[in-house]
Formats: sequence, structure tokens, C-alpha cells
Amino acid sequence: MPPPSVLLINPNSSPAATDMMVGIAREAARGRLALHGATAKRSPPMIVTQQALAAAADEVAEIGTAAAIRYAGMIVSAFGDPGLERLRCNLAIPATGICEASMLAAAQGGRRFGVATVTPDLAEPIAARARHLNLAAVYTGIRCPAADPIALAGDPRWLREALHTAVVDCIERDGAEAVVIGGGPLGQAADWLQPLFKTPVIAPIPCAVERLLTMLAAEA
Repeated sequence: MPPPSVLLINPNSSPAATDMMVGIAREAARGRLALHGATAKRSPPMIVTQQALAAAADEVAEIGTAAAIRYAGMIVSAFGDPGLERLRCNLAIPATGICEASMLAAAQGGRRFGVATVTPDLAEPIAARARHLNLAAVYTGIRCPAADPIALAGDPRWLREALHTAVVDCIERDGAEAVVIGGGPLGQAADWLQPLFKTPVIAPIPCAVERLLTMLAAEA
């Protein structure tokens, strides 16, 4: 029997980021899912503001609703999970987001967790996701480099170094027992950072893959 087909929706309008995220998801799935990608067209190439994150929800819902008949499940691959709740209201198939999945993974066993990312303007929507998931009591907050997020994302070495510092701050200053790397387009940096720390560093896209597999199994 072929594996279930899953659509990864990139709310950012970057086909290159979609390809990268689908690649990470495929590696994490190890043949258990058939991953496909869809890219938003109306958003900026990288969502860095609350306004852009909120606006992306409409297109995510449109993409998912139009494609639902062809897929067994969906992943929203932008931190903040824009449009996820609307997909759940509109569709009969399971859906998860990388923010939801990674926060739930980070908080397992009551573990205190923080988020290291590059988008300080998204601090409130990220905190809102923690509250929505009833994780506010174990959420230690967000740490971001003091640099332009788009410039950081365009320089892989600088991005890794800046996120490394943010992870250290989450652990040493905030007392986080796990750190989520907050962003789908930061997926490669998350993979690079994981082995550098004894404290768990959580890559969000693999978490979404595992959560969706659990959701699909529960429906089988």
C-alpha cells in the first residue's frame, strides 16, 4: 500500500523555501508519507510581521481547501500556524502546524521550553500559540538576534551563528529545558544546531511530520 499523500503548505511566497522544507519533511518521514509542497503567492517571501502572518491565513485556507480531495493530511509550515484552525474547520482530513507540533514536543513531560528565532515582531503570535495550546506555564519566551531577519535568512553562516546565540540565551538566561527553532525557513539551521547542545533543540518540521503520522494513525 502506498504511503498517505500529505500537502505541506508554505505560507511564505518562496518556492525555494518550500522545496527545502519538503526535503526536510521527506527525510523525517522516511517513506511513511508522500510529501508534496504548495507555495503561497500573496505573502512576502518571508513572513516577519504580525500583519503578514495574519494575512497569510486566508491563502493557506484557500490552498488547503482547494487541494483537500487529493491528500490524506496537511502541514502548515510557518511558525504561528496561519490558517490552521480554519483548515480544521473546513476539512475532514487531519492538519497540523509546525509551531503547534514543535511546542507540544518541546513541552513533553512538563518540560520548560523557549523559542529561538529571527522574527521579534512575531513574539506575540508565538506566545499566543503557547497559550492556545495550554502551554503558557512552561513557555519561557522568545529570543531573537538583533539583526534584520531577511538579511539573516539570506546568509546561512550568519543565521546559524545568530541562532546559536539565541539558543544559549534561552537555556542560560531563561531556564529553558528545550528550545524550539521557530520557523519553517529556518529548518536547515535547526538541523545544524541540534547536535551542538545537550539540551534538546527542537526542529519544527520533523515534529509536524511525526504529529501528523500520529493523527493519521488515530483515524485508521
